[in-house]
Amino acid sequence: MSRRRGLSVRAKFTLSYAGFLLVAGILIISVVWLFLLRERSSLYLPPLEDFLLILSPRNFGPRVFSPAAIALLLLLLVIGLVGGWILAGRMLAPLTRITTAARRASRGSLAHRVEMEGHQDEFRELADTFDTMLAQLESQVAEQQRFAANASHELRTPLAVMQTMLDVALQDPSSDGREERLRAVNARAIALTEALLLLSRADQRSFTPEEVDLSFAAEEAAEILLPLAEKLHVSLELAGGPAVTRGSRTLLPQMVTNLVQNAIVHNLAENGTVQIMTTAGTEAVVLSIENTGELLSAEGVSTLTEPFQRGTERIHSDQAGLGLGLAIVQRIVRAHDGTLNLSARDAGGLRVTVKLPAP
Repeated sequence: MSRRRGLSVRAKFTLSYAGFLLVAGILIISVVWLFLLRERSSLYLPPLEDFLLILSPRNFGPRVFSPAAIALLLLLLVIGLVGGWILAGRMLAPLTRITTAARRASRGSLAHRVEMEGHQDEFRELADTFDTMLAQLESQVAEQQRFAANASHELRTPLAVMQTMLDVALQDPSSDGREERLRAVNARAIALTEALLLLSRADQRSFTPEEVDLSFAAEEAAEILLPLAEKLHVSLELAGGPAVTRGSRTLLPQMVTNLVQNAIVHNLAENGTVQIMTTAGTEAVVLSIENTGELLSAEGVSTLTEPFQRGTERIHSDQAGLGLGLAIVQRIVRAHDGTLNLSARDAGGLRVTVKLPAP
């Protein structure tokens, strides 16, 4: 939700506290003025009989009282602002920790906990509830990931056996072509299983970060996919310089390969192009891939990262993918604390921008 930026809660607390002190000071000074300085009679302070204090408009008139009252109000205002800022900071410190934990959870880090110490109050009750929610979410996500990984492992063995049996059957001269079709279906099932396994591994972040150059990964992906690009009459264009980030040496090249393959397959029937650009900054490295193609709607682009989502015009194509390419890319980018942005090109096609932290 887009909101206009306003005053922070800490600033509001500070101003409220300072305003309260200022109003209290004005009331106190008003009481002093009405009931003491307006008194015409002399006031004796017992038990000091030899000491006489005379309060009268002549001795304590507006010329003397007003500057002192203004100075007192300014002092109360300063005390209110400084004291209010410090007190508000101490009171809102638990809320800051909860906000930090929520941001980390939104980036996929469900293992982090607030673990608020101290006596029970509203903030600590909120922190404990938030920790409980994170624990339940982490347990459910881990259970889903284990299911996907276990299902993928269980499927790989029988599929591999089927593939071997089909290879043997293809060597039979009496084959009528059915084995070839079965082999293609089996190969697709194996590819789907591997994709699901990669999808679950990307979410687990079970890798040792190493330096990876995205420009080198892009060159390798272009070299591997060049035969496919030539078959589909798509030209590949690479530009930019080194773009080094830290992450998995397996997942990041897979991410680049998926993006380049997606750009090649989802392109024009003739004279299509794919432009690959890598840039490096002080805080982030950027991989940008653009491809020509059909006009895409903003609503359609927003769903492309969902699993098993494909463009309707390519579902029946012999080059149709598994529908997991961009979903895997999104999981890999999220596992590396990066951002993935997809946008439709005005002339048709798709623009994909991946931004990852610089090492």
